[in-house]
Amino acid sequence: MERFEPMVAIDVDTKQAALKLFDELANDTDHTPIVKIGMELYYAFGPGIVREAKQRGFKIFLDLKLYDIPNTVKRAMTAIGKMGVSFVTTHAAGGSEMLQAAKAGLAEGAKVAGCPMPKLLAITELTSIDDRILHEEQHVDFSLIEAVQNYAQLSEKNGLDGVVCSAQEVKAIREVTGPDFLCVTPGIRPNLQVHDDQKRVVTPQQARELGSNGIVVGRPITLAEDPVSAYQMIRQAFMEGEN
Repeated sequence: MERFEPMVAIDVDTKQAALKLFDELANDTDHTPIVKIGMELYYAFGPGIVREAKQRGFKIFLDLKLYDIPNTVKRAMTAIGKMGVSFVTTHAAGGSEMLQAAKAGLAEGAKVAGCPMPKLLAITELTSIDDRILHEEQHVDFSLIEAVQNYAQLSEKNGLDGVVCSAQEVKAIREVTGPDFLCVTPGIRPNLQVHDDQKRVVTPQQARELGSNGIVVGRPITLAEDPVSAYQMIRQAFMEGEN
């Protein structure tokens, strides 16, 4: 099974803090993490922050969770496809037409720039959502697992590479998708007593055992006294048995 280096969510509020983390993590020359640049950082500092990360040799997970009408998403993905990132996200809830537009725009942008096609991942249900929110606020009659399975099948049917989901749902997704469909899992906490604002969390070792292809880890690394050591410990737990 394909397994990626852990993805470090650089969710900080200043460019200085982001660059400091980039420089620290780039020094781990044996195992370079993938860095996840999300809305907070990208909206504050734009494409320049992606270039800063690329200059340090990182693969980039650009996690902007696009969700709009198909034409808008296609145009945005065309721009993203030119940036040379490795992973991007859109919301499965946008439906088939939007998902197809996202893939088409991404392919078009990558071709124009001569870049490899990024992996396109769909957001299923955020790890901050639980069954109560799903039923009482979103008025969805499915169970959380059924909703996630539905979004995964929809994403695969429309040519996406995988989904972002809780590791607790990987087994259920594997039951309804093909063997090469990717499951990238946030909500990773080495200490399960610390959930922060996540509802569905697992340890790095549990994520590996449950079959995650990649894990996204933020605060346990970025707020650690020694982010590199924290990353190395998490990597060892997730990538055990691999060089």
